[in-house]
Amino acid sequence: MALPSLDDYFPDWKDREALAEAMIPIIGRLYRSNVVTYCYSRALYLQSVVQIMKTHRYVRQVAHNELSEFESFPILEALSKLDLGPSHIDVGKLATLYMTESEANGISPIDFVKRECAGVIGRHVPPLEKPQDVVLFGFGRIGRLIARLLIEKTGGGQQLRLKAIVVRKGAENDLVKRASLLRRDSVHGAFVGTLRVDEQNNCLIANGNVIRVIYAGQPDEVDYEQYGIHDAIIIDNTGVWRDEEGLGRHLKSRGAAKVILTAPAKGDLKNIVSGVNSSTIDDNDTILGAASCTTNAIVPVMKAINDEFEILHGHMETVHAYTNDQNLIDNYHKKNRRGRGAPLNMVITETGASSAVMQLLPELDGKLTGNAIRVPTPNVSLVILNLALSRETSVGEVNDFLRNASLHSDLQRQIDFTSSPDMVSSDFVGNRHACIVDGEATLVKENRVVLYVWYDNEFGYACQVVRIVQKWAGISYPLIPKDVDQQGF
Repeated sequence: MALPSLDDYFPDWKDREALAEAMIPIIGRLYRSNVVTYCYSRALYLQSVVQIMKTHRYVRQVAHNELSEFESFPILEALSKLDLGPSHIDVGKLATLYMTESEANGISPIDFVKRECAGVIGRHVPPLEKPQDVVLFGFGRIGRLIARLLIEKTGGGQQLRLKAIVVRKGAENDLVKRASLLRRDSVHGAFVGTLRVDEQNNCLIANGNVIRVIYAGQPDEVDYEQYGIHDAIIIDNTGVWRDEEGLGRHLKSRGAAKVILTAPAKGDLKNIVSGVNSSTIDDNDTILGAASCTTNAIVPVMKAINDEFEILHGHMETVHAYTNDQNLIDNYHKKNRRGRGAPLNMVITETGASSAVMQLLPELDGKLTGNAIRVPTPNVSLVILNLALSRETSVGEVNDFLRNASLHSDLQRQIDFTSSPDMVSSDFVGNRHACIVDGEATLVKENRVVLYVWYDNEFGYACQVVRIVQKWAGISYPLIPKDVDQQGF
């Protein structure tokens, strides 16, 4: 394909910019009807013009095709002319399929999308019979990010609805301070939308969502039904209670039906990594754990590699951003080394990720070791996987396999892939995947492979938790085209 002349770049940009601008109202109208659009698993809804253009650029770089706004806009425009029921539609993949088919038989965009979307045209079945009430118990780093996600994904209102947060009251102006922490974040930026404080009713109004702020210290001392909350899924972000006895106290509160812990659950409780063992969730489960952020980052890649190459043994080294349980300056801490100043030191510490991986992937039992280092950055972590495989391979084969997994496999919501040579940790803030494989850093010698895998240990993990809650609530969308991952987020 011939490159455009230098004089063509700016007009080409302006033409594509105009198409991206024209996409936004179409995407918005579809979204309010619970028709959620993507481009190669990257959300198109609630995105700016430039973000939409960057998504297309990403696809061209990673999927190695010529997809641009010129190809995707006619497909999106055709979709807008149909009477579509609730669904998740990957416009980018449809456009790629259409490019191939139209060259062969000259089919029009409208006829193509009518055929591809035949199962949802006129099918106005909501994702749930009634909205699922959700309560956040605790409102720290993960809790506030989950709140942002739940508010963002309100859509037409027929899915997850954040009804309340439960916290200990800190001061007389507690409500204002909670709102301020939700509104502004030093790492993740400003809340996208409007936020009002209703002190008379002790509520936050976020993008029209009424969120009650309930003050309580124990899981079993809240009567949710008095606030109009019924059969709620409680998301416990405190980490204080981790076993069945402690987390089960939530279920003694009127209006609470299920509870999920945003940390590894102990004992016989299930730990779920969305996309890996989500299928083990059943109707009888009332308590689940969402494992750790590191486990969520490691397991999808380990599963993919083991399924394809078979792992003989390996070591995982986690380079983790400092967390709130460390000290700012040297002080007493019950854990070895974690008492030393977090912003000043690299801190060797233990990790339970290796044993957690083996629980989720029992075929790797006894084959892995692991350790961790806390480093002076506030967010985004890295895991280095040093693996011995059952056969020899190459950098090209491993990277092509993982790149394809990020685009087309059942793990496409969990695994992202980058081949940019100058990416650093801050570039991955806000990434919605459980992990991002750094293809430029992959090392291979015979059967030995070293993978560098980034992850936003806050936001990427929060996305994984919400995916579990969606599945647990029974939210299900028809998926177009059919290879789109069932997690739908």
